[in-house]
Amino acid sequence: MTVHFIGAGPGAADLITVRGRDLLARCGVCLYPGSMTPTDLLAYCAPETERVDTANLSLDEIVERLITAHHAGHDVARLVSGDPSLYSAVAETVRRLDAAAVPYDIVPGVPAFAASAAVLGRELTVPGIGQSLVITRAQARSTALPEGETLANFARSGTTLALHLAINHIERVTEELVPFYGADCPAAVVALASQPGETVVRGTLTDIAAQAREAGMTRAATIFVGRVLAAGGFPDSFLYSSTRDRASQPESL
Repeated sequence: MTVHFIGAGPGAADLITVRGRDLLARCGVCLYPGSMTPTDLLAYCAPETERVDTANLSLDEIVERLITAHHAGHDVARLVSGDPSLYSAVAETVRRLDAAAVPYDIVPGVPAFAASAAVLGRELTVPGIGQSLVITRAQARSTALPEGETLANFARSGTTLALHLAINHIERVTEELVPFYGADCPAAVVALASQPGETVVRGTLTDIAAQAREAGMTRAATIFVGRVLAAGGFPDSFLYSSTRDRASQPESL
């Protein structure tokens, strides 16, 4: 049988993929992070599905559950918040599954930064303003960031930033970024995107931390920094420009 790592999306039950929803309905066992998984998502499971909240389990205990379910002849759904490619512990889990010869696959989901950008009503790549996005996090009690992956190094390029797991360190983060982006650089924070209690604050690096504290943001928040957040007067994308010679160029680039 197979372990299916399923991106649960940012929270709203209807933002899971159709593939993920259908797998939930098919699997005999579902492991989910209780602190991050809305009950509406679990409603996609069959009534007889065994549901296991992993909030208080260690990684080894989670893997043991996955292997046990596999040997018992069950397909297993392992729900992870957002998209499995980001901050999901999939890498260390599949390393153990490989060692145990347990098959698995990965179903992508809507990442929190994408859901948050949608709430803001903003594209994060704007012609002439910003064409790159750095997704990173703050360093605190969590696993150390690799050498070189510092906010200062990312900020030197002026690239748009999306910071996860940083809301409780927002004062330190914004202070570190001001010398590179300027105090007037647009910033925004979205907490609980697509979920009940969704909260949005917009401002600049000067005042965004105070606004986030006043709004009571303490979890499930994405911090954005970059000129794209307030971009105006930028050129149209060349892909759709009326000056582009479509007769001699392929439709896809």
